[in-house]
Amino acid sequence: MVAAVDYLANEQIAELTARAAALPSGPSRAEPVATMLLDLYTGPKFRAALHLWVAASTESTLRDILVPLEARVGREAHRLAVELLGADESQPGVRETVQATLDLARGLGLANLLTDDTRRREQIVNQWARILEPIVANGRVTTRG
Repeated sequence: MVAAVDYLANEQIAELTARAAALPSGPSRAEPVATMLLDLYTGPKFRAALHLWVAASTESTLRDILVPLEARVGREAHRLAVELLGADESQPGVRETVQATLDLARGLGLANLLTDDTRRREQIVNQWARILEPIVANGRVTTRG
């Protein structure tokens, strides 16, 4: 069981890393990055991980195995998001904005489990990318003075 759960975590990280390497470069990366992160939470590996999450919610032995592995996947997703967005986490609000991006992607992935809401998701990702653009442009969250 441990090997299977570890394999799934490694596969999620490998997929994320491969997708990141294929992203276009340049200043308008927010939308492709947001889409890539969303895809992490809408694909078959996320669905498999979600089944494990549900089982782990009532099985402490599985939970003890799964929590650190999922934390590793989350840290890698966060690290890649920061890198790909060119975000400077030493700036106020940037870390929270990157984490909000991942949380939004996870929530949209969960919403997609029972019905295909591709159109709605695309609109949300487009809007969120506009919010992320200042991070890509400046490496920091732009606040109003």
